[in-house]
Amino acid sequence: MESAGVTAREVVDARKQTFAKRETIALLRRAARVVAMKGKKVVDYDLKRDPPPEKELLEAILGPTGNLRAPAIRMGKTLIVGFQQECWKDTIR
Repeated sequence: MESAGVTAREVVDARKQTFAKRETIALLRRAARVVAMKGKKVVDYDLKRDPPPEKELLEAILGPTGNLRAPAIRMGKTLIVGFQQECWKDTIR
């Protein structure tokens, strides 16, 4: 899958494979930055310099079912969760 000059090494269909809290925490351990979007709200967490409380971070990226919200993409050490068009354009450049 390729979009905006970004090539995915792996694509996971969230309808078939969910990331529950345990899997999401494992994903977060490999991240240095998390950008979470809900509607117009965008929160950018620097997990190395100023990590937020785990509860706050999980509330930002888990949906009401307790699974990782979609869309989600991991680019290097950055995890991007949710969708806001302008933020995606700025973040994936």
